[in-house]
Amino acid sequence: MTYRRRTVTLGDVTFLRQLIADHPSASRRALSFLVCEAWGWRQDNGAPRDAVCRGLMLKLHRAGLIELPPPNWRATRPAQRHRKPEPIEIDQTPIVCDLASLGPLTIALVRRTDDEAVVDGLIEEHHYLGYTRPVGAHLKYLVRAGERPVACLTWSSAPRHLAPRDRYIGWSSEARKQNIRYVVYNGRFLILPWVQVKHLASHLLGRMARTLPAHWEQTYGHPVYFAETFVDTAIHRGTCYRAANWVPLGQTTGRGPRDTSHKPNRSKKEVLGLPLHRRFRDLLQDAP
Repeated sequence: MTYRRRTVTLGDVTFLRQLIADHPSASRRALSFLVCEAWGWRQDNGAPRDAVCRGLMLKLHRAGLIELPPPNWRATRPAQRHRKPEPIEIDQTPIVCDLASLGPLTIALVRRTDDEAVVDGLIEEHHYLGYTRPVGAHLKYLVRAGERPVACLTWSSAPRHLAPRDRYIGWSSEARKQNIRYVVYNGRFLILPWVQVKHLASHLLGRMARTLPAHWEQTYGHPVYFAETFVDTAIHRGTCYRAANWVPLGQTTGRGPRDTSHKPNRSKKEVLGLPLHRRFRDLLQDAP
C-alpha cells in the first residue's frame, strides 16, 4: 500500500499493532503523534504530520490490518463546523481618491488571529463567489488604509491538475507530484465595494508578490515559486492581474475536479500565473 507517497510495509503494520498494544489507553490522536515521532514523519515546518498519520491508520483499520481504539469524539452537529461567516459591521463611507492620497497601507497576515473572522465575513458578504473554507495550506490577509479595511486576499494550495499551468511550467508528471506544494493559488481577492481607488488592486498584487513567499516559508517551512488564479471573464476582465505582470496561461475545461462525465458543468475560467522566482521553471521541473 502507498499512502501520501509513503510505502507501507508488513513491518510497518506489525509496528503499529505493537504500538497500539503497548498503549491501550492512548487515543487515536495520541497514537498518531507517537507514530510520527517513531517514523520521523514531519512537515517542512517541523510540525508532526499527525492528520496524515491518522488518515493512514484509519485506512489500515478499515482494511482490517490494525485495530484502532474507538474515537473519543464525534461531531453531533457537523454542519455547524462549516457554517457561513457572520456579517461584519464596519464603516462603509465611500473612499474615493487616488492611490497617493489613500495614505500608508498595511497588509496584515490574519490567519489564526481575531481579524481572520473579519476577512471571512467581508468575503462572504461582498465577494461575488462568497466565502469558501480553504483546503490544505492557506494564508489570509487584511489590507487597511489607516484603521479602515479596504481589501482582503486569500491564498491556498494549488489544484494538482491544471493543464494550462502545467504546459506553461513544462514539468513532468513526477515533477508535478513532487513540487505542486511550491505553487500557490489566489482563491479570493476583494476590494471592498465602497473603495474606489484607481490602481489599488494592481498595487496590492505587486506588493503581495514580494510579501507572500516569505510568509509562506515562515508558516509552512518551504518556499513558493509560482502563483496562479482563475478569472471568470464573463464577469471580470482580470485587468488588475495583467497590470501586475500576471501572464494569461489559457482556459480551464469547465469541468470540476471530480467530474466523471467529461462534459463542461460550469463556466470556463481564464488561468493567470505569476512567477515568484526568476528560476521558477528550473526549480519546479526538478524531480529527484
